Amino acid sequence: MLVLKNSGIDLTKSETRTLLGFSFLYSFLVLVILSVVSYLYYQFQKDLMLQEKRQVLQNYSNDLIFRLKDLHVNIDKNNIYPRDERFNSAIFDSNKKKIFSTLKSNDVSLDDIIYLSHNQIHFIKEPESYYLGSKYIIVEVLDDGIWFEVIRYKIGISFLLAFTFMMVLGYFILKQVLKPMRDALHLLDRFIKDTTHELNTPVTAIITNIEMIDKSSLDARLLKKINRIEIGAKTISNIYEDLTFVTLNNQIISNNEDINLSNLLKQRVDYFNSLATIKRVNFHLNIKDDVFIVCDIKKITKLIDNILSNAIKYNKIAGFIKVKLNYNILSIEDSGKGIEKENLKNLFERYSRFDKSVGGFGIGLNIVSLIAKEYNLKIDIKSQINVGTTVEITW
Repeated sequence: MLVLKNSGIDLTKSETRTLLGFSFLYSFLVLVILSVVSYLYYQFQKDLMLQEKRQVLQNYSNDLIFRLKDLHVNIDKNNIYPRDERFNSAIFDSNKKKIFSTLKSNDVSLDDIIYLSHNQIHFIKEPESYYLGSKYIIVEVLDDGIWFEVIRYKIGISFLLAFTFMMVLGYFILKQVLKPMRDALHLLDRFIKDTTHELNTPVTAIITNIEMIDKSSLDARLLKKINRIEIGAKTISNIYEDLTFVTLNNQIISNNEDINLSNLLKQRVDYFNSLATIKRVNFHLNIKDDVFIVCDIKKITKLIDNILSNAIKYNKIAGFIKVKLNYNILSIEDSGKGIEKENLKNLFERYSRFDKSVGGFGIGLNIVSLIAKEYNLKIDIKSQINVGTTVEITW
């Protein structure tokens, strides 16, 4: 009897990647938009602050020009460049070369009227006359930073609230987008469950009755027909087991026990022998006795069945399958078509099929990977085109 952990539907790895990609892209776009809005708000507040300072700096520059004019008219060796504790200043000639400066910030731009540079506010003015050769006058005052502290707090709180709101909104949007997909998955899973359930009973009856037949008493022609029926029934039975596992996925609670893997492996080879015979594929067994493993017998059987089934399905006519079992390693080697190197990394993806000439749903190795992951089994696959494939499982 199957015990279900929950009634939800697990998304496939590719679907999960797609949704994670969408979530990442949505989050990134939200961050970009909020960052741009925050920057524009910062620029607006900075310009507002500069406009408030402009009149004061205008007065300072007028005062400086008056002093420069006086110095220009009454210049002698005892006069010095005018200084003011309220501001720093500098004068530049028409070629934008510095004549004299008391500025703390050397990052000067003569193309702007007023700007902020390294916590210093610069105001640029061109006097009517070139006093002391000056074409440009710069007045500098320290930015107290009070305005920035105020907007930094506002931006931080607003950014956090807006980001939270957008994430909640994105969650509900994603939920609405996923709803049709989940509804379709529910319908598909229900169809698979109902269909496989209806198929299982007659297929099991066929296999059971065939196994009860004394084949030694049958003539060759009838035996051939019986074998074909048995092969077809076992193929359908294997598909049923795969579809059932995929439908229930990880909802089945494992009933772990100490299993004699040696005996189980021999039984599964015997089960698939009729399928291998039709392609004249021979099994070569090197199975060490009394190798045990702790796991669910149905799941480890499904893992072995899917590897053996693939080894037969993709094998060549009159090929071989070598099954080797030691204390901590199971190796199944075939003489089949082999797998392209670039396809090996996607071999365990659900619905992945690289040879469309052979039937199947592309879920067998996906099931193998799910079971192996549950029991911390390491799978290593080596393959050469037109030579064969070796699947090694270690624990």
